[in-house]
Amino acid sequence: MREAAGYLTGEHDFKSFCANKKMKKSTIRTIYGIKIEECGSKVILTFCGNGFLYHMVRIMTGTLIETGLGKRNPKDVLEIIKAENRQEAGFTAPPEGLFLVKAEYAEE
Repeated sequence: MREAAGYLTGEHDFKSFCANKKMKKSTIRTIYGIKIEECGSKVILTFCGNGFLYHMVRIMTGTLIETGLGKRNPKDVLEIIKAENRQEAGFTAPPEGLFLVKAEYAEE
C-alpha cells in the first residue's frame, strides 16, 4: 500500500479517481503525502493535498485497499493515472470513518 501511495504523491491528473463524469474543472491536483498507519486491526490513511475531486479520497482508498489485499500491483497505480478513466481505479470506499481533519487556506 505504501508503494502504491508513493505513486499517487505529486501532481497528477486524477481523472481516474473522480466520480463526477461531467467534471468541467481541471482534474489536476497535487497530493503532498499519504500516511498509512497500522493501529491494531485498523489501518489509518491520512491524505494531504491542495484539493480533492468528488469521491477522490474514497476511490484512492479503495485502490490502496485492493493493493494491500494483493488484488493489484502497486505499479498499477501508474497505469490508472495514465488511463484517465474512472473504471480503471479501485472501488469507492464507504464514507464511514472518513472525516476532514483540517482545511488550510492561503492568506491573500
